[in-house]
Amino acid sequence: MRWPVTLLALTILCGCATKYQDMGFTGGVTAEPVMTDVYRIVARGNGYTSSDRIQDFVLLKASETTLAAGSAYFVILDQKDRTNVAVGQTPGMVQTNVVGNTAFTTYTPGSTYNVVRPGEALMIRVLRLNPGQAAPPGAWPAQDLANTIGPRLKSQS
Repeated sequence: MRWPVTLLALTILCGCATKYQDMGFTGGVTAEPVMTDVYRIVARGNGYTSSDRIQDFVLLKASETTLAAGSAYFVILDQKDRTNVAVGQTPGMVQTNVVGNTAFTTYTPGSTYNVVRPGEALMIRVLRLNPGQAAPPGAWPAQDLANTIGPRLKSQS
């Protein structure tokens, strides 16, 4: 009986993770040009999104941006962790019971919790290679990333 309940709970929680989408209220990913062939890729998730998923978001968006620019490779110029931690608080509770002429009051304090919203920012340069020119060391193959990460993210949406 425990396994079906656990599986249902995990399915519900996984459904709450940020989907691969344009940046919105619940997070997502965006690419914006900074200068010719240089783009800033920013991804944010909600409290149910893993940092690995956000890393997949930025890599897939970088590969899509590279392919849309007519290139096959990009290099990462800079990478920043944009994770945000929000602190939440549940309210405490006070209960008073009267027995005869005596009142008994109990206080249950609230609890403090952290909500970690992962985020990442990449600065990439789309490489313009001449025909037959080999990609430099450290270059990422955009089509290979799109073929590998794309189906995984889109099946989880």
